Amino acid sequence: MDLRENLNTAVKEAMKARDAARLSTLRMIGAAIKDREIEQRATGAPLQEPDILQLLAKMIKQRQESARVYSGGGRPELADKELAEIQVIEGFLPRQLSPDEVALSIDAAITDTGATSLRDMGKVMAVLKAKYTGQMDFGAVGALIKARLG
Repeated sequence: MDLRENLNTAVKEAMKARDAARLSTLRMIGAAIKDREIEQRATGAPLQEPDILQLLAKMIKQRQESARVYSGGGRPELADKELAEIQVIEGFLPRQLSPDEVALSIDAAITDTGATSLRDMGKVMAVLKAKYTGQMDFGAVGALIKARLG
């Protein structure tokens, strides 16, 4: 089953279970995907699964930031809501790579691209994004690549 089918099935299950919080998050995911599809129509390129995975990863980062702000602002109930949404969204992402797996994938990408300096960082990131979208935090990976190439 592809990601969209999984999402539709999850929406139906949440409706049957009368799980309002999960249903709300699933509908929010669906709306974000539809918005991205509308944006993509202008370019004529259809929305692919890697694009959806990037969108979900972005949604998680936004919620993590919001939860941090809410916790710091003395609003733990809102932070808990954001964290619950993160758990629902993470259910649609592939398994996250362990730190050891990330290190091995970086080494393999550096070898594949023949990267020798920081100028080649974009090539390495492109290879990693093509293979591991949704499976690693590319912000953290960028720092690791800089450390290896710099």
